[in-house]
Order: sequence, then C-alpha cells, then structure tokens
Amino acid sequence: MGSLLLKRMLLVIPNLIGVVIVTFFLTRALPGDPAAYFAGPAADKQAIEQIRVKLGLDKPLIVQFGRYVADLAHGNFGNSLSTGQPVLTEIKNRLPASTELTLFGLILSIAIAVPLGILGAVKQGSWIDHTCRVVATAGVSLPVFFTGLLLVYVFYYLLGWSPSPLGRLDAFTSAPPQITGFYLIDTLVTGKFETFRAALAQLLLPGITLAIFSLAPITRMTRASMLAVLASDFVRTARASGLDNKTVIITYAFRNAMLPVVTTLGMVFSFLLGANVLVEKVFAWPGIGSYAVEALITSDFAPVQGFVLTMAILYVVLNLIIDILYGVIDPRVRLKG
Repeated sequence: MGSLLLKRMLLVIPNLIGVVIVTFFLTRALPGDPAAYFAGPAADKQAIEQIRVKLGLDKPLIVQFGRYVADLAHGNFGNSLSTGQPVLTEIKNRLPASTELTLFGLILSIAIAVPLGILGAVKQGSWIDHTCRVVATAGVSLPVFFTGLLLVYVFYYLLGWSPSPLGRLDAFTSAPPQITGFYLIDTLVTGKFETFRAALAQLLLPGITLAIFSLAPITRMTRASMLAVLASDFVRTARASGLDNKTVIITYAFRNAMLPVVTTLGMVFSFLLGANVLVEKVFAWPGIGSYAVEALITSDFAPVQGFVLTMAILYVVLNLIIDILYGVIDPRVRLKG
C-alpha cells in the first residue's frame, strides 16, 4: 500500500506542473486588461502604461512566468491587486469556509443518498425504489444556482424560517475564536452554543443546495452497486446459510459494494468544490470560490491562479485519501500495492 501511494504522489508532480503552466497562460489569454481596470475609466494611455510597468505586465510572458514560478518555489502566490493582501493569506482565511460548506453538503447528501440507494436495491420495484429514481432524476435536472435561489425564496422570503443569506453569521453574532476555521466545530469546542445555532442556521440552506446537487450520483451508484452485489453467488450462499437479512445486506453486500461508491464520493466532492463558486455567490458566502469570481471580473490574475492551484492540490489530496480507503475496504488493494 505504501509503494502504491508513493507512485501516486510521484505522478502528482507533473500534474501540478501542468496546472501551473495552463493556469498562467490561460489567465493571460482572458479578455480584459488589469492595468486599464485599476487605472480607472478616466485614465489616459500613459497612466495605463505606467501601471502596466509597475505590475510587470510589460515584460514578455516567458519572463512573467519565470517570476511566477520563482515566487511559487518560495511559497509566494503573489498579491491581490484588488485587496492588496497576499493571495496565500486570503486563501488561508477563506478556505475553511468553503471546506466547511462542502463537507456539510456532502455529509448531508451521504446520510440521505446511501440509505436510499440501499433500500432502492433491496426493495427493487417498490415505492422506495421509484422515489430513489425520482431523486436521482431531479438532482441532475436542477442547476445548483437555481436550487439555491429557490430555497432562499421559499424559506427566507415566503416562510421566514431561514436567516438572511448573507455570509456565515448574521450581523448580530460575532465569530468564534479560530481553532479549526470551521465555525460549527469551533463553537462547540469553545462552548458558544448560541453562536453554533446561528452558524448552523446560516449553513443549512447552502448546505442543502449542495446536498441536492450531489444526491443523484451517490444514490444511483449505491443502488446500481448494491444490485450487482445482491445478485452475486456469495450473497445467495450467505442467505442459504441462514444468516438474517440485515447481516447479509450490511456486513456482506454493502461492504463489497462500497468501492464504486467511494469512487463516486471522490468525484462528487471535486464537483462540489466547483459548484461552491455559484453557491457562494448566491448566499454571499465568504469562501475562495466567491474570491476567485471577484478576482476574475477585475482581471486580477494572482487570486485566480492561486484558486486553481489550491483546487488542484485539494483534488490530489482527495485522490490519495480515496486510495487509502480502498486499502481499508478491500485488503486485495493493499496486496497489489
């Protein structure tokens, strides 16, 4: 298993190099001139050129790329032109918000989709199975931003059950002491239960939005994988041996059906990181997705490059975690490694 992980980590290096190269040159190919934007609409060509020289944008692309790589080698992602702050600092401050939202949505989705997929496979053709199919169809049919706006309209505007969708906490609640950066965890650790309730209330609607988005693939894969395993010979043998139905389904069938489900969870998590960009804009969530969108609008290259590189690193770490889970679920993976 250790050798397998080592091989995967060695493959990460060329992937990250490719991400750095593609991201750098694509941002430069986008329409818009950051020098003209920050000079203002009333600036003349001379003022714009002075800003371009100050930002180093007058240099050839290969020179700019060399400086960018040299900065990355020293752990410097550059400074944001919009805020004037180091990009790495901004990402560190905003990443916990995005991660907490993504994990909350994924956990909520797993809690619904996995049992629904198992029941749909066990009770094939029943109303539960039809509900499973409807959920899967609805999940892939609704755009994530439309789902978010619909939830805001119903639960905030019409019913008034939800607080205003403006960030991680309402205006009357102060942020908890930062330990992990996850408000739900930090408030429980520090015993600030009122703040915990306020943070949970703000997190529910965007979390449900992401959960609905991810329900379909997890439910469909769980159901399909369970159907394949339940039709196998070892399940029939287990039932013929007199084992009760619950033991056969949970202990034998579901464990053997978990590998494709875990693979799907990894893919869904990466999709949610991308969907976060839209959800954060709808709910004014102060994560790295909204940070990257704002930077993209102003042609602020450094935050966009930092965002893409951070997403690539998270995706690599996620794949390594999935490889470890493979070895835990199926010992044959460890033997092959």
